[in-house]
Amino acid sequence: MARSPNKHGRDQAQGFLNNLQDWELSLKDNKDKKMKHQQYGPMSDFSSQVDANSEKEQGNEYFKQKKFNEAIDCYSRSIALSPNAVAFANRAMAFLKIKSKCFRYREAEVDCTEALNLDDRYIKAYSRRATARKQLGMIKEAKEDAEFALRLEPESQELKKQYADIKSLLEKEIIERATGAMQSTAEELLKTAGLEKKTNTEMKMKTTQGEKTNEDTVRPVSGSKEISGKKLIESVQPEEKKNEVSKKVTPKSDSYEKEAKSSDINGSQPSGSGNQVSRKLELKSSVLELAAHAASLAMAEVSKNIQPPKSAYEFENSWRSFSGDRALQTQLLKVTTPSSLPQIFKNALTSPVLFDIIKCVASFFSEDTDLAVKYIENLTKVPRFNMIVMCLTSTEKNELLKIWEDVFCSKATPMEYAEVLDKLRSRYCLKQ
Repeated sequence: MARSPNKHGRDQAQGFLNNLQDWELSLKDNKDKKMKHQQYGPMSDFSSQVDANSEKEQGNEYFKQKKFNEAIDCYSRSIALSPNAVAFANRAMAFLKIKSKCFRYREAEVDCTEALNLDDRYIKAYSRRATARKQLGMIKEAKEDAEFALRLEPESQELKKQYADIKSLLEKEIIERATGAMQSTAEELLKTAGLEKKTNTEMKMKTTQGEKTNEDTVRPVSGSKEISGKKLIESVQPEEKKNEVSKKVTPKSDSYEKEAKSSDINGSQPSGSGNQVSRKLELKSSVLELAAHAASLAMAEVSKNIQPPKSAYEFENSWRSFSGDRALQTQLLKVTTPSSLPQIFKNALTSPVLFDIIKCVASFFSEDTDLAVKYIENLTKVPRFNMIVMCLTSTEKNELLKIWEDVFCSKATPMEYAEVLDKLRSRYCLKQ
């Protein structure tokens, strides 16, 4: 007959069962926690996300009620809990809406930039930053933002109107600056040519003669206003033309022809006239030299200030502003690390920009073959590259094929580079 377990044995068995049950519960609890972590992340993060969203929604409600300061406070708390592009852009819009003695345009511009750092395709952030920059007097930058937003959403009537308004404002500003610059340049040229004092003396003499006699001169009507540009032009005209009895205006080309004929007939040019024509030609030559020198200095200064772009937006703005100047576009490529192209462009590279980059790369291929090949290779690593290549027109593909054969894979190309480029040809869908 088997003995029944004693009390001590039963207690040990019960303790073992309890421990086993605790272990199973522990396993189950750990499994549940793991699943929640995979679904929501750490519980603190999940809680912060919920709080950030609720603050943002509350901010939206205040905004609808036109309580912009309260909305800003809510968006600020949302950003503190979990920074996101929408909260930054919404707070920027609230800043723009505040109409007090102290406008908040600078804060709005900064918030839009933060939003674009988080999402560089956020259309509203570009549009709102354009508004803020316009109010800050940054018209050129505002136009670039409005233009980029319109490229992302070309059918938007609101964006079209915003772009047209800012573009018109920029054109007006450029015309005003150009007018002032032209007047200033003309005055400087007169000083350089030593004509300023002579002009003043001549005008005084003319005034005196006009007071003494009316035979050959016409007295100016008192109080009449003349355009400053006209005065400057008249001041460098030959003295004989000013004292002509005839009121007809002789075109410059005709006067030069008459002087040439007179020179052929008499064997010498009229007294004084030849010197003034020569002075005009010298002045024109010096103006052209000054303009060329100024242009070269300006280009050198711009080249020094070119910075590597951090996004497709920055690259395209710089690239378009250098349109028509291969030297500056080449400099932009040279300051941009080829391996950073996929990160810069992400999903924003377009076929026209790709085509233009390849043509620019071809222009410095023989000068810096290694850099050129790295560019051609890293462009193929940009997201959606195959789709971008498919969007190239047949004309563009034919021109790329010609560049490949005449430049990239010519006999002068080193063998190690020629092999790489020959393999990359297929990536660009260029058939031999």
